[in-house]
Amino acid sequence: MKQKRLTLIINPNSGTLSKKGLDKWLPRHLRRLGYEVDVRFTTGPGDATRIAAEAAARGDYGVLACGGDGTVNEVATGLINTGTALGILPAGSGNGLARHIGIPVDVELSLEVIAENNIQDCDYGTVNGRPFFCTFGMGFDAAVSQRFAQKHRRGLNSYISSAVDEFIKYHPQTYEIEAGDHVITDRAFLVAVCNASQYGNNAFIAPAASIKDGQLDVTVVHDGTMLENAWTGVEMLAGSIGNHGKIRTFRTPSLRIRCSGPSPTHIDGDPADFPTEIEVACHPGALKIFIPKHKLKFVPVLTPMILTLREWGLVISRPFRQQKA
Repeated sequence: MKQKRLTLIINPNSGTLSKKGLDKWLPRHLRRLGYEVDVRFTTGPGDATRIAAEAAARGDYGVLACGGDGTVNEVATGLINTGTALGILPAGSGNGLARHIGIPVDVELSLEVIAENNIQDCDYGTVNGRPFFCTFGMGFDAAVSQRFAQKHRRGLNSYISSAVDEFIKYHPQTYEIEAGDHVITDRAFLVAVCNASQYGNNAFIAPAASIKDGQLDVTVVHDGTMLENAWTGVEMLAGSIGNHGKIRTFRTPSLRIRCSGPSPTHIDGDPADFPTEIEVACHPGALKIFIPKHKLKFVPVLTPMILTLREWGLVISRPFRQQKA
């Protein structure tokens, strides 16, 4: 019987995790699962999309993205509307889509999801035709992404530092958001359009979002005092953002956003440039993804706490697991 073929795409520059030796032991583990494996490294922007599209055209069973959300975005872009599935081996700074799906934020343990072979049809979004798979944002979150991208060091500490620096000087803008018959015009701290529930690092900007409902979850954080804006960060980490106070959330298959002036924007955590008027749309079931068979049910406060403790445990146990390997 012919083995199913996987292409493994590794971004050597993503996140803080060393990629040394991954091109050797990852294929070894995957071959034990019965797959034929082709290993490719990215060397610059666009590489992962091109390699993934070539793999899909060849008829590969799956393409595995070993990197962060930017790498996942590129690989997934090359697999839209194909029969080839996306697998995520999280090795980035935020790993937002992997965390939303319930994939362990550990390259070795994420292979268990590939072994389960549970492939499902999932949604993606576009901003003026450009795909996103986790979140698209305008305002403060995008300004933080821009500052973070300029840092030489990656990781959570660097991201927090970027957020604090930007928070002190950020000036919100006015947005007009049109979704169906509803129009919102307000000065907003940020506008997040979400296919998935979080930015990454368990910061839940749209806790109820699903990548299989044909809808985008929109979170508008209206401008408030510094204390009110800061409290939004606490709510994200607690997974308790909802329709109250300075926050408005709603669900829609498409929307149009107009900004009073040039606004920082990001796609899946990477800075992006868009005009002051944009069209955002959801594309249902157009991407196949390896999904865990079991996922922790989301409960505000409790689930983020459990996930964070679980990830700390993975970090602590990693050196011991590597010794055994």
